[in-house]
Amino acid sequence: MNIFNKVALLSMKKSRTRTFVTVIGVILSATMITAVATFAISLQNYMINGSLEKSGKWHVAFTDADASFIKSCKQNNQVKSIVAVENIGYAALDGCKDKKKPYLFITGYSEDSLDSLPVNLISGRMPETSEEILIPAHVATKGGIDVEVGDTITLTIGERMSGDKTLNQLNPYVSGGKSGNGKETLIAKAEKTYRVVGTCQRVPYEPVSAPGFTAITKSDGNNTVESYSVFVMLKKARQVHRFASKNAMAGTYLFNDDVLRFMGLSDDKLFNSFLYSVGSILVILVMIGSVFLIYNSFEISLNERMHQFGILSSVGATSAQLRNSVLFEGLCIGAIGIPIGVILGLGSIKFVLNAVSDKFSNILYNNVALTLTISIPVLILAVIVSLITILISAYVPARKAANTPVMECIRQTNEVKIHSKDVKTSKFSQRIYGLEGILALKSFKRNKRRYRSIVLSLTLSVILFISANAFELYLKAFAKQSIMLTDCDICITFDHINEAEMFRLYDKLKKIEDVTDSSYQALSWYTCTVNAEQLTDKYKKVAGIHKNEKTVDLPVWILFYADDTYANILKDLNLNQDEFTGENPRLLAIAKNQDPDDAKGDYFDIFHNATMNLSLTPEHNEKKIPAKNVPVSFIDVIPGDSLPTLDTQPADYSFVVCAPYSQKGNFENEFKGLKFKSKNPSNSEEKMRTLLQSAEISSQYNLYNMSGALEQNRNIIFIVDVFTYVFVVMISLIATANVFNTISTNIKLRRRELSMLRSVGMSDRDFQKMMNFECVLYGVRTLVYGLPLAAIISYLIYKGMVAGGMDIAFIFPWESTVISILGVFFIVFITMLYSTSKLKRENIIDALQDDMG
Repeated sequence: MNIFNKVALLSMKKSRTRTFVTVIGVILSATMITAVATFAISLQNYMINGSLEKSGKWHVAFTDADASFIKSCKQNNQVKSIVAVENIGYAALDGCKDKKKPYLFITGYSEDSLDSLPVNLISGRMPETSEEILIPAHVATKGGIDVEVGDTITLTIGERMSGDKTLNQLNPYVSGGKSGNGKETLIAKAEKTYRVVGTCQRVPYEPVSAPGFTAITKSDGNNTVESYSVFVMLKKARQVHRFASKNAMAGTYLFNDDVLRFMGLSDDKLFNSFLYSVGSILVILVMIGSVFLIYNSFEISLNERMHQFGILSSVGATSAQLRNSVLFEGLCIGAIGIPIGVILGLGSIKFVLNAVSDKFSNILYNNVALTLTISIPVLILAVIVSLITILISAYVPARKAANTPVMECIRQTNEVKIHSKDVKTSKFSQRIYGLEGILALKSFKRNKRRYRSIVLSLTLSVILFISANAFELYLKAFAKQSIMLTDCDICITFDHINEAEMFRLYDKLKKIEDVTDSSYQALSWYTCTVNAEQLTDKYKKVAGIHKNEKTVDLPVWILFYADDTYANILKDLNLNQDEFTGENPRLLAIAKNQDPDDAKGDYFDIFHNATMNLSLTPEHNEKKIPAKNVPVSFIDVIPGDSLPTLDTQPADYSFVVCAPYSQKGNFENEFKGLKFKSKNPSNSEEKMRTLLQSAEISSQYNLYNMSGALEQNRNIIFIVDVFTYVFVVMISLIATANVFNTISTNIKLRRRELSMLRSVGMSDRDFQKMMNFECVLYGVRTLVYGLPLAAIISYLIYKGMVAGGMDIAFIFPWESTVISILGVFFIVFITMLYSTSKLKRENIIDALQDDMG
């Protein structure tokens, strides 16, 4: 070890407090960088594993392969696993409403296929023989063809041809509509009869533009099929694009983008940019906060050692030797702080992940756990980033010290260079602030660089704290909007189910374990034609209705309750039963719109009148049904539960007519639903799904765990709370350490100045007043810069969320702003009290002699 490094070590030992605070800063920095990087890789691993479970365990699929290709893939050392699915062929769907999807595409699954290619059953079971078939649900919803479980269907199976070219699922339907584009043909090869044993959701690998609805049968294994869809999972996913282009046959391959996008390997450039930019921004923010702290520590250290550097330079020390001495000090601090920070980062993120892992399972993937993923390359990267942060922080002041002339170092005239006009104050200021305030103001002006570091650190902390709180507020506001007014835990909706069949199911479902209450409903979707003069001015303004419009069409739900439930509603509202029941009763209605100008998102009435006649026509009026006049009375709250059937209803809009179930026959376009209360909603939901899958239902249905949806919203908010506040607390600790280090060392460097003021008669009270005024200057400067910037960033976050589809009002985070204001002054005042208390205990003569000697 050379003499310069020994001197650096002695200086670190002499200034133990400063060294300790600097080490703490390095530990916090390394902890933050390690925690952010480890969380990112853990979350990425979670998303990858979840996507593999959801969309299938494959990276690339070849949709038109032969047996020889399967054999070559099995022998390829790049391949981890493959799954082959038989492409049995296409069958025309007569009467299909989707003109771009006129076929049923029959595939043959083996036992191995189900392990890698998930199939989500809606009803029934999987095929057990090659004479049974599983039909996708969107054959009914998109194609308009009703196929029930238990039906027997006979299909003419063949292959699609366009000229002499064979087409597959990656080739959209060729209708022949465009000039020069011949219509494709279906060449029949065989006729086969299948028994429908179940319905399922669309398979994840079916492209949106695919011309065939993918149906599944059992592979008979007789090797008569000539074409296969081969799903390949590689040992190294990064080789997927090269592997696909090398092995592709006529470009017939498909990437599993749901998995690859989370690896950063998809063609989704927007998502890739988001994936890498978020992590980069977090690391940059941590580095900025750390550089402020560590740079300031080294600059203060050099100011203390400048006299020492001048003496060393005068006896022959070179600039490189002095610079290396400072860098050696940085490496010593890093050698202590970085390992501790890495260990604390892993420990802290493991604690956080344990706290939120259960919440994640309720949000995204039920069967995938969010666990700590320790990546050696990521840890090495965290160490390198931390080390770079230290070296940057040390090199800049070291270079400055090494290039300072020798005599300036010895005399120490380089620290404060000012002109009289720089510290000049007006007589008006002197009258307002007094002598103590003027002295504090002059001290602030003559060494702006050191004070600027304190203000920047505090400003960064204020901005991050308020911005994170604003993000949380907006997310909570959106989550609150997305929660429907509901009086049930589970609801099930059916699309055109036979009423007798629904009630048979209802009798079974309401007896399921833990179900405490149940009811049934129906829903119709109508259009209401109203006179514009009946609408409130507020609604006309919000909806953009012009003055010359005489009538307006509004979408309206008609919600039918069980008669006894509806009677209870009338009773709770103290309404006349005779008026609202009978053959042609008056109905209840609500018509509210969310006020975009109200920060709380309150609602206002759409109509002027408390009672009126509504002119209603079915939304899809294919039968040309005339408008129906319905008398209604408007109420303020939707009674009971709105079935979440129609995703097209705006989140900020409610127009609902409530009617007894006995009136249902007078309306069209009905959806039916059941609702249940349960002591254990998750358990009841699972048992209901099992019952529905085995019931061979003739209608499509949706089951909603309303309790689970509410829990999901709470979990999202909890997770955001944990990560935003952990991040902000760590940044705030770095800022606090920086402020403490700067103020305490600054007071130490001003010992002679402050002792001289006390020696000429400044009392302890006046001395404390001067220090308090300095604290006020720190706080005011911080808030002058921090609050406007925080407000701008909060507004940008709001605009970003609105652009992303969230319908929320702008809310300024006043609570976090008040906390930030109080926190800034608290940190500064506590640090100043600690620093000056040590100075007050010193003997004035000793302080003057020590500094002068």
